[in-house]
Amino acid sequence: MIAVTGAAGFIGSCFLTKLNNEGYHDILVIDTLQQDDRWKNLSGKRFRTIEHPEVFRTKCIQGHYSSKDITAIIHLGACSATTERNADYLLDNNYRYSKDIAEFALHRSIPFMYASSAATYGAGEKGYSDTSCYGFSPLNMYGYSKQLFDEWMKNMSYVDSAIGIKFFNVFGPNEYHKLDMASMIFKAYNQIQKTGHIKLFASNDSSYSNGGQLRDFIYIKDACNVMWKLLSDTSLKGLVNLGTGKARSWNDLAHAVFAAMNLPVNIEYVPMPVSLRGQYQNYTQAEMTTLLQSDSAYSFMELEDSISDYICNYLLPIQQYY
Repeated sequence: MIAVTGAAGFIGSCFLTKLNNEGYHDILVIDTLQQDDRWKNLSGKRFRTIEHPEVFRTKCIQGHYSSKDITAIIHLGACSATTERNADYLLDNNYRYSKDIAEFALHRSIPFMYASSAATYGAGEKGYSDTSCYGFSPLNMYGYSKQLFDEWMKNMSYVDSAIGIKFFNVFGPNEYHKLDMASMIFKAYNQIQKTGHIKLFASNDSSYSNGGQLRDFIYIKDACNVMWKLLSDTSLKGLVNLGTGKARSWNDLAHAVFAAMNLPVNIEYVPMPVSLRGQYQNYTQAEMTTLLQSDSAYSFMELEDSISDYICNYLLPIQQYY
């Protein structure tokens, strides 16, 4: 049985689809469904049962499961809100919880894959290489909670027996419940539907034009295909960047959204909120050598093609689920 934490969330539910498509149905779904519509992300999926994250944590600590019960853990459950201010909550949810699950898995030689984040790189002043987890300065507590766990995995010599995926800017179906944390593609589509135009932040750095800030955007379908390859590839361990290795501008994104909707480009640049100015990344681009030199190497979709697939096959038909 494969255990997937955060399985009702954005990346987790899409990876659940990937597992089902590959013939895996003996899956333990671990998540809370809360009071929104994320339960719809599980509709139509095949799995054994659902377990609350704290129940799973307790069972792991108490040794309720063995390597015969659970054959792999895909740990995607976390608070992913970069604006979350409750540091104690983030420490327990993203750091201590992850430690408990990792120790359970690795002490029993159970394959362990977990979600790290490109937020650990901070402003990118020390680059975006996944060959080390030390020396980075995250810009928010979310990134710091992920950084703490990466460092703990390294300090305990666990990271060489696991896969830590540093996700960059993932977008695609099943993200609708993320609200402010949803991708700009999702927000842009809805802005155009309501107002006919897209709002982008004006630049707060003279090195970048308005809308010229750069991000490494990766489509969820590509991300899940790589995750599957990493789960199947026992030779690659450690931290692995998961972007495309090709930074694109917010203007590129906006143009692609309008093109997918067959509408003329209409962009309004607005001042960046003061609360974001000290933690805003003007540039991210994954250094992809680790992945591309492995057996899990992958050819990513172009941004325009992935945005077109997302909008034309999921958002326009009001079929947001994958």
